[in-house]
Amino acid sequence: MTAPMSEGPGAGSPAAPGTTDAPRGRRHFSGRRSVTGSRIELGDVLLEVENLRKHFPMKSKGIIRRATDPVKAVDGISFELRKGETLGIVGESGCGKSTAGRTVLQLLTPTEGTIRYKGRDITGAKTADLRRLRTEMQMVFQDPYGSLNPRQSVGAIIGAPFAIQRIEPDGGVKAEVQQLMQRVGLNPEHYNRYPHEFSGGQRQRIGIARAIALRPSLIVCDEPVSALDVSIQAQVVNLLEDVQNEFDLTFIFIAHDLSVVRHISDRVAVMYLGKIMEIADRDELYANPLHPYTQALLSAVPLPDPRKEHKRSRILLKGDLPSPVNPPSGCVFHTRCPKFRKELTEEEKKRCVSEIPLQISHGPDHEVACHYAAPASFEVL
Repeated sequence: MTAPMSEGPGAGSPAAPGTTDAPRGRRHFSGRRSVTGSRIELGDVLLEVENLRKHFPMKSKGIIRRATDPVKAVDGISFELRKGETLGIVGESGCGKSTAGRTVLQLLTPTEGTIRYKGRDITGAKTADLRRLRTEMQMVFQDPYGSLNPRQSVGAIIGAPFAIQRIEPDGGVKAEVQQLMQRVGLNPEHYNRYPHEFSGGQRQRIGIARAIALRPSLIVCDEPVSALDVSIQAQVVNLLEDVQNEFDLTFIFIAHDLSVVRHISDRVAVMYLGKIMEIADRDELYANPLHPYTQALLSAVPLPDPRKEHKRSRILLKGDLPSPVNPPSGCVFHTRCPKFRKELTEEEKKRCVSEIPLQISHGPDHEVACHYAAPASFEVL
């Protein structure tokens, strides 16, 4: 058995052409980004998701198993994604982030709702249509080992999209695969090695190479760095930014690490119990969170400055996350909402319990699903 290769400084991803000396930071995507009055225009819409729901059927225990209430993993989310943009999706474990990403790519069949890609309704697409869509929509999975076939070599794994789509690249599949390996920071000479011979970060690079093989337009990254060491996370995030700029990719970046999401995203959507609580431009959301849940999440992000960390107030959410089988009525967050407990009147509380809040605009490209959205009374980040 060959020992895993080192993931040291020399293993970092090469910079995209023309960006070798460019400072890292917020990228400029291909879409138009200009302020017109009070509205921000972000370019052509690539993906539209409207009222998307994914419910998993459940059955009771016992000899006679009867249908019971379904698990409402995703329960009516809507958003738009512009070409070249990165939309970050954050939230607690079990909030429906990964299910939303898989449903958008039709890996899971939607229970309800509409998915439009480049203006065309792809909801419930059939096998032949899905095969064609796979050339334009791909996914990078969370587990860099579980998503790779241990019986196949790296060359076969990265070359699988060409075989499935019956595409013969110029120069042959092997030459193209080796070029992809080099692009993501792997040694092309390791074409015949197997996944167990690579480290975790290198396995994730293999997954990225496979995802970009057919030059798709949209990639869903399902917590691609959560299983990696911190130093390796930075390398993989930088690699994703490089290939996004080079191939003009559009990302849905799913994560629970708010610092990583802030670094890579253009806009951020905050999910809770299958619903989007707040969606806004990255800088706007981190500087001016309006939903109590977003404020609680941001207050938990550690600050590198001990003086600021000591002065900052922490918002603690009481109680456990409700079951997606039987979510609370009205606003699903009201059972844990600190504003509901401390600030609202009895009449206002009745509205939270009985009426589902809609996503209301609170400024350019900033929507909040809360009846009483307001800035925090203290600095949360």
